[in-house]
Amino acid sequence: MTRSPHRSSDVVIVGAGMGGLAAAVALSARGMSVRVIEKADAPGGKIRTIPVGGVEIDSGPTVMTMKWVFDELLEPAGTSLEAEVGLETASILARHGWQDGSRLDLFADTNDSHAAIAAFADRRNADGYLRLCEDSARIYKLLQRTFIADTRPNPVQLASRLGAGSLGAIRQIKPFSTLWKSLGDYFPDKRLRQLFGRYATYCGSSPYEAPATLMLISHVEQDGVWLVKGGMHQLPLAIAAVAERNGARFDYGRAVDRVLTDSDGVTGVQLDDGEVIEAGAVIFNGDMSALAAGKLGEVDTGLRPTSRGRRSLSAMTWSASGVTAGFPLSRHNVFFSNDYKAEFDALFKRRAVPREPTVYICAQGRNDRGARIDAVPDAAPDAAEPLFFLINAPAIGDAHEYAESEIERCLDAMVRVLERCGLTVNGSQTESVTTTPTGFARMFPATGGALYGPASHGWMSSFQRPGAKTNVPGLYMAGGSVHPGPGIPMAALSGRIAAETLIADRDSTPTSRRADTSGGTSTD
Repeated sequence: MTRSPHRSSDVVIVGAGMGGLAAAVALSARGMSVRVIEKADAPGGKIRTIPVGGVEIDSGPTVMTMKWVFDELLEPAGTSLEAEVGLETASILARHGWQDGSRLDLFADTNDSHAAIAAFADRRNADGYLRLCEDSARIYKLLQRTFIADTRPNPVQLASRLGAGSLGAIRQIKPFSTLWKSLGDYFPDKRLRQLFGRYATYCGSSPYEAPATLMLISHVEQDGVWLVKGGMHQLPLAIAAVAERNGARFDYGRAVDRVLTDSDGVTGVQLDDGEVIEAGAVIFNGDMSALAAGKLGEVDTGLRPTSRGRRSLSAMTWSASGVTAGFPLSRHNVFFSNDYKAEFDALFKRRAVPREPTVYICAQGRNDRGARIDAVPDAAPDAAEPLFFLINAPAIGDAHEYAESEIERCLDAMVRVLERCGLTVNGSQTESVTTTPTGFARMFPATGGALYGPASHGWMSSFQRPGAKTNVPGLYMAGGSVHPGPGIPMAALSGRIAAETLIADRDSTPTSRRADTSGGTSTD
């Protein structure tokens, strides 16, 4: 066993996912010594790429919203998001297709969306959309600073933060109705309830069980969807570079085996090669179930792993270089199943991949208007392009190994949905790499492949996510499984909250202690 010479005041961050990166920026900007340990060979966590056909294809989160989160994170570090990455605002948020041949673009401009919905359905549904915009903006405004960007409150604390008239404010955030039921108040057209109900899946949840509060995601997208030039993976690379400029050290290709503690709290970490790194604090940027299940040693955090019944969705994905025809793809595209209820019953009740899945496609070689941005001047019009296909799947990757025959059945089901929506994919010209819930379970231990932590089902679900602090002094958490929740900006907020909590704890402690005994996996 070797011991690192670093000072005991160092902070070790386990995992260079977005939460860990945000924590590294926030702490290093304050002049603190930060060391980030990441088992992968690059930062990003779930924001990853897979090489196919000589192209790195974004194969994780593909939608960036809530730019203000990164503006606030980077400002103390002396920079801005625009200075670090190329950004373009999407005018078309997503293109949607149904098996009856109907199509609908949702626009960043609410007037454009209102006109499109009126032509797609009728004026009643279009006016319902405007009411949804008003209500989702109101919910977002109520929760942005009181809940989303703040430390995790309980219901009483949230009511206190909302101030006078808090009972009325709580009713306005619609915690006691399901998203699907509330959407019926806005849209007589079932297709539109599908479109906006899909926002529940952004949290890995079912619109039939998630609270209507999640309609705030509609406002989040209207507030801006951003395309990152060069691909989404450029974002974690840029955030890591900012932290490094401020002195943070990154160790890639190395894994933390154990978190070390003594009777007073955290003393450091031990890597899988035996090296011990002493630290006054550790931020674990991974699924909290890994920490709770003892994947990093027997540390008494007071946490319990997320039970299989409470897990969020996993996914089956295909990262591909392929040729499509028919349906004119935009950057973000959704193709809906005919029976939405049956789809979510399969996912959450039978724990099976739906026989008829809703399909998401990111055509990262296109802009939001569908023009090819990856094409070279002499490329053929039907040249292969980078595509990322995703269908939802249950988080049973720790209990079920997907055989090739089962993967083929899922692929066939996806292709049938696409074809009925008007999109054909030339299989003979498509090269792809598949990731199943089993693969995600291996990447993210103790999750079963769940990509969003616990599902957001029921009005108490958001309050049940753990906050940054654990029962162990000096041990903190960040990532999509803790407050405020999953998604790129939310994970970044969790990292910033963890850093601010650590700083506040350290400022309130008059003396520091030091010792080390024992108390391990990376990352979110």
